[in-house]
Amino acid sequence: MQTVTLNNGVRMPALGLGVFQSPPDETRAAVTAALDLGYRHIDTAAAYGNEREVGQAVRDSAVPRDDLFIETKIWISDYGYDETLHGFAKSAAKLGVDRIDLLILHQALPSDFDRTIAAYRALEKLLADGRVRAIGVSNFMVEHLTALLDATTVVPAVNQLEIHPYFQQRAVLDFDDRHHILNQAWSPIGGITFYPGYGEDRRSVLEDPVVTAIAGAHGKSPAQVLLRWGIQQGRSVIPKSTRRRRIAENIDVFDFSLTAEELKALDALETGRRGGPEPENVTLAAYGRAIPEA
Repeated sequence: MQTVTLNNGVRMPALGLGVFQSPPDETRAAVTAALDLGYRHIDTAAAYGNEREVGQAVRDSAVPRDDLFIETKIWISDYGYDETLHGFAKSAAKLGVDRIDLLILHQALPSDFDRTIAAYRALEKLLADGRVRAIGVSNFMVEHLTALLDATTVVPAVNQLEIHPYFQQRAVLDFDDRHHILNQAWSPIGGITFYPGYGEDRRSVLEDPVVTAIAGAHGKSPAQVLLRWGIQQGRSVIPKSTRRRRIAENIDVFDFSLTAEELKALDALETGRRGGPEPENVTLAAYGRAIPEA
């Protein structure tokens, strides 16, 4: 497994298993399969409702805890200084761990950014106390990152974003690179394009002729090409699957390289079309919901 080094020196596996929208009753088996297949990085979130099952799979595994990298996220309903400290406690208890490897804010909250700042200051406190090894953010745009950096001390180690060839967010990636913030891709194989709401013109990057041609040239699947595209450009990728065959396929991406021409061809697939919610539409009124106690 290739690793990446965060801006505070912590090393993190470049590829992990995501469990977004994985039902709790399937999450435990998926994490167990991933650990058996060599994964050492699991990405979950309080809002996913499956932290407990991730923790159960980790505890049942023969893999030593020190060999694992566990990442989770604080939801916007738990933003605020004291609220975020309590959010950490809920997540740690559900995961069954004393320390979380990477704790990030799940979204910016543009309509109440003071709460976002207070939440991040709580992450800084947890980092200083050794309760987390690294802290970061998710779905933060340049304006959110600029305001955060102006108001806090610790530069985020990670910004987790929707990144795939159809939606690359290059302005955010460039800002992150300049500030030594690692770009981490959720939906790295473009799975978001399968969500409802795309109508008749919804598209799958997995079926794009450019992607399938490159896959054929390397004897790999389209998903493996897309993951390699991200890893080869220095990003962390966290593909999601609950099927053992797909989980195995997604980690088998370290034995080939894309050419400069292939990377350029994939870069050229940009559509500018976001699959997830627009950041300015993320509000407590629209997306707030209570995160259960442990």
